[in-house]
Amino acid sequence: MTNRNAQFLAVIGDDAKAAILESIAAHYGISVKKAFTEVTDEQAEHLLDYMVEPQRTVASVLMQSHGMRGW
Repeated sequence: MTNRNAQFLAVIGDDAKAAILESIAAHYGISVKKAFTEVTDEQAEHLLDYMVEPQRTVASVLMQSHGMRGW
């Protein structure tokens, strides 16, 4: 089973993906690579659970625009 977070990150642009991962990394004090590994793990929580405002709302709207919000 493919991780939904990984699916979402694969369909958005590189700039949006970088902004999301950078915000998660900054929030948790980890590297962007570690943030990606964490959110794409099979046991990961929903991507929005890792995020804080205002990036969380922006990511939610982006998910909705790709038909991927209501998991």
